Amino acid sequence: MAARIIDGRAVAESVYAQLRGEIAELKARGLTPGLAVVLVGDDPASRAYVRSKDKMCREPGLHSVKLELPGATTQEELLAQVAALNRDPAVHGILVQSPPPPHIDEAAIVRALDPAKDVDGFHPLNVAKLVLEDETGFVPCTPLGCQRLLVESGVEISGAHVVVLGRSMIVGKPMALLLMRKGKAADATVTVVHSRTRNLPEITRSADIIIAAIGRAEFLKADHVRAGVVVIDVGINRVDDASAPRGYKLVGDVAFSEVAEKAMAITPVPGGVGPMTIAMLMANTVKACRQITAQS
Repeated sequence: MAARIIDGRAVAESVYAQLRGEIAELKARGLTPGLAVVLVGDDPASRAYVRSKDKMCREPGLHSVKLELPGATTQEELLAQVAALNRDPAVHGILVQSPPPPHIDEAAIVRALDPAKDVDGFHPLNVAKLVLEDETGFVPCTPLGCQRLLVESGVEISGAHVVVLGRSMIVGKPMALLLMRKGKAADATVTVVHSRTRNLPEITRSADIIIAAIGRAEFLKADHVRAGVVVIDVGINRVDDASAPRGYKLVGDVAFSEVAEKAMAITPVPGGVGPMTIAMLMANTVKACRQITAQS
């Protein structure tokens, strides 16, 4: 069976098309959704990612603030920057790029964010809202993007057995909570597995949908899946490849070529989940603008 490719770039573009209309509507009322992205340090990958977010933010018409702070920035200085953004009425969403330098207490920075502007969805209040199925909260962007990919691809989630491979607060845990919710694009039966799970291939072979987010290159093999499964590959890993111009290639957490022979549908890496993560960040920012301005 040759799997259907789930094109994240195409789905992301449909999200942007919708957002352009929403942003135009807000601008007609004198409102421009604003997103601030804060980067501490000079990690090349993080810098490239922040530039990408800034570019994608401006394209649909959002107000974009990009703060690139030196690696020597102290905890107190960073907290002061967050506090200023919390007070800024032109900023509706704030994202502090992860991971920060080792001397920064990332959890304390997340807690310092105004939950109403926490468009990454990691503040404890937004985590609680996800558990409580409170629609005013913000869901982390990657799980939200995975859900949107399934919906736009016509995959039936209600009643499906979804196996989430990975238990991080960034993807695994919120992904499970999101798909277990009652209602549209949810109502799944979810099993979370990880590196310590016994009989892991037996569990993954029982899945209708697998969401792989374990952070190990090409971990999910053909013998982990049954025929007809839908696979969403969240992973992005660099592996050495002397034939590649940069000396490496990007692969997911799924052994794509062999799993695609058995799957009904699968996301590629790159071009699958990645574009959706940024698209949902923009969507969360527009949502934050609506909610904040409705209260003012």
